[in-house]
Amino acid sequence: MIQGKKVIVVLPAYNAGKTLERTVAAIPRECVDEIVLVDDASHDETVEVARSLALGVLVHPRNRGYGANQKTCYRAALERGADIVVMLHPDYQYDPRLITAMAGMVASGIYGIVLGSRILGSGSAGALAGGMPWWKYVANRALTAFQNLLTGAKLSEYHTGYRAYSAAALREIPFLANSDDFVFDNQLLVQALAADVAIGEISCPTRYEPESSSISFTRSVRYGLGVVATTLAYRAWRWGLATPRFLAFSSGDFVARSSPGAEDPVARQ
Repeated sequence: MIQGKKVIVVLPAYNAGKTLERTVAAIPRECVDEIVLVDDASHDETVEVARSLALGVLVHPRNRGYGANQKTCYRAALERGADIVVMLHPDYQYDPRLITAMAGMVASGIYGIVLGSRILGSGSAGALAGGMPWWKYVANRALTAFQNLLTGAKLSEYHTGYRAYSAAALREIPFLANSDDFVFDNQLLVQALAADVAIGEISCPTRYEPESSSISFTRSVRYGLGVVATTLAYRAWRWGLATPRFLAFSSGDFVARSSPGAEDPVARQ
C-alpha cells in the first residue's frame, strides 16, 4: 500500500516466459499489494512461470489482442479492490523500480494518470540510448507533436506502455469501447483528456533487448494511422461534429456500469 491505498500491478502478457521472472523480481513488493498477470493465449511457458511465482493468473482462451488484454487487466484489478492500478509490460522493457514513484504520484491525489515517459530522459536514460529504433523514435516524436497540437495537451509521449491509474480515473473513462488492438492505449489517453483527468509524467529509461516484445513495422504503421484517426475523432468531438463511440460518455462502456454477472472474456485459472 501507499498512503493507505491498495496498489495492484497488472501485467498484460503474450509470450513473456523468458522475461517474466526478471520483471517480477524487480517489482518493489513493499508497496505492491497484488500482481495480476493476464495471458493472451501465449504459445510459450508464460502461464507456468507466472504460477510458479505465485501471481494471480487469468488466461484468455484465445488470442484477443493487446487492448482486450488490458480491458481484462483493469476489470480484474478493480474487482480486487485496487485504489491504484499500475500497468507494466512483463518483457522487462520498462524499469519496475519506478512503480513506487508512479503510484505515489497517483496516491497524492494530484494526478489520475501517471505515464512512464521514455522521451523525458537524456544521456544513458534516453530512448535511443536504451535501444529504441531510430524510426520508432522519429514516429513517436512526430505523432506526439501532432496529438499535442490537436488536443492542446503538452505530453512528452502518448505511446508508453508503462502507466499508473487511480481507480476513479479508470471508472471515469469508457475504455470498454476502445479497440482490442494496440491503439487502445492511445484512445485511453485521449479519453482521459476529454474527461479532464489530470495526467502526470515521470522519466523512465527503456531497454530494447532481443527478448523484449516489439510490434513489426507494418503493425506500427497501422498503429500510427489509428493514432491519427483517434486524434481527428477527438477534434471532431470537441467541435461538436461527431460523437465516436470511444468518446460517448453517456454510453454503457464503463467498468462501473457493466451489467452484473456479465461474462468476462477470460478463463480464471
